[in-house]
Amino acid sequence: MQDKIEENKLLIAKVVDKFEFSKTKNKITYTDFLNMAEISVAKKYLKENKINNFVFYGGREEADRNILLFYPEKISLEMLEKNYEKILEVIRIKLPNGIEYEHREFLSGIMKLGIKREKFGDIVVTDFGADIISLSEVSQYLVDGLKNLTRFKKSEIKVENIKELKVVENEFEDIKIIISSIRLDNFVSELARCSRTNAQEIIKEGRVFINQINEYKDDKKVNINDIITIRGKGKFIFSGIEKETKSGRLLINMKKYR
Repeated sequence: MQDKIEENKLLIAKVVDKFEFSKTKNKITYTDFLNMAEISVAKKYLKENKINNFVFYGGREEADRNILLFYPEKISLEMLEKNYEKILEVIRIKLPNGIEYEHREFLSGIMKLGIKREKFGDIVVTDFGADIISLSEVSQYLVDGLKNLTRFKKSEIKVENIKELKVVENEFEDIKIIISSIRLDNFVSELARCSRTNAQEIIKEGRVFINQINEYKDDKKVNINDIITIRGKGKFIFSGIEKETKSGRLLINMKKYR
């Protein structure tokens, strides 16, 4: 817990530094990519301190990883958006015909290059390979490194404008769970396939998010269409209550992101 507190303090210090620089220099500034836990901490700080001139952006609407941009008052949101393509780029990997890789195989390939995880964002697996959202400052390094990996030797790898990011429709697996109530710990217990006590521990450890916001209350009520993310277990949408059983329990429809 103490380590997490120190990590959050360091994160806030970086956020404040970027904000102050933008304010004093009248320039756009931005952080490296933040994960969902970091985004949640940053959002809370920004709200509590009534800071408004910022945007979270990860290249696509449903991005799990985002950079945090600050901009001076003289710059409109429209002007800010025109700068996105200077800050982020897409590393496009086209695999040879007949070769298919999953998300983890693209991720492990990048990590072999020794690049920090915060320098690149979501990996969007496509029908031809993958689009990797990257900070422009490391894009060419990524391309050069990936070309030297055995698994990508015969692949076509190049840098594309962030506007060329492949739009991929989410695929889901329909699943059903039975719970006693719509408390968060009930959902986590069934989705993570663990006891309710273990589910409560997972929540306390900060591994559970509702709509990308860290949730630490095990008795939090989950609403229909809420997105529940359990780190290490997956991402799910609460799509509805099918029926109440004779014993008073609820048969719940969920959609799991593939």
